[in-house]
Amino acid sequence: MKPAPFDYRRPGTLSEAIAALAGEPDAKVLAGGQSLVPLLSMRLAAPSLLVDINGLPGLDTIEVTGEGDEPGVRVGALARHAAVLASDDVRRVQPLVPLALADVAHATIRNRGTTVGSIVHADAAAEMPVVLTLLGGSVEVEGPSGRRTIPADELYVGPLESSVGHDEIAVAAFFPALRPGAGVGFEEIARRHGDYALVGAAALVEGESVRVGFLSVSDVPTVVDLSGVADDELGDAALAQLEPMDDIHATAAYRSQLVRVLTTRVVRSAQEMAREGM
Repeated sequence: MKPAPFDYRRPGTLSEAIAALAGEPDAKVLAGGQSLVPLLSMRLAAPSLLVDINGLPGLDTIEVTGEGDEPGVRVGALARHAAVLASDDVRRVQPLVPLALADVAHATIRNRGTTVGSIVHADAAAEMPVVLTLLGGSVEVEGPSGRRTIPADELYVGPLESSVGHDEIAVAAFFPALRPGAGVGFEEIARRHGDYALVGAAALVEGESVRVGFLSVSDVPTVVDLSGVADDELGDAALAQLEPMDDIHATAAYRSQLVRVLTTRVVRSAQEMAREGM
């Protein structure tokens, strides 16, 4: 299929892009386009206007923050998955980001797709939304009223729906640094490498705290607290806080079994990393 007709603008400044969005409630932002373009082609999205932000300067940065700021990684809106994945600084400061990015689609898509775009697309089957949520990260957006920061736990309000306003542009995402002595783990199961995960899990272990985030289980990225749970009870304890979905890709029963298996695996991986870092 071909997309429905739409207007196209490629502004040269962020203020011009915001003004274009403000004038068209049905407009969409085009960055990497690896999530949006397939929806356009299948006519699952039919915006009146595409605002292409690829010409905006200064949005492709990958920065490690530290002195005077909360330590972590700040990823600009036009930073491609492949660039974030290849960054030694990102791997050193927050290793969960590259662990998850390695499972994002295929190399050709990672070369074009943007990490921030994936986050604000709000697909519960995608890797980066659950990583941001588990780590307690945030997204920085700018609109007609200025710039604001949206914490990850306030970002996802429903299936493919975020709290970013229609006239706002996500300019960066922030991932807090991994604390000393902490560990992370990530794993997913897909029919073929590069396909959306049937179930994925990410773990963060910090001292006695054990938290696990899940993708492709609920209709929004979901994090559960498993602190104090015995190793042989992790999977069942996670399921007690989840309601796995039934869809054409997998039954709820199959997803439940994957949750049991992956929860134990990623927590063990995170614990092993934490021990090695001590």
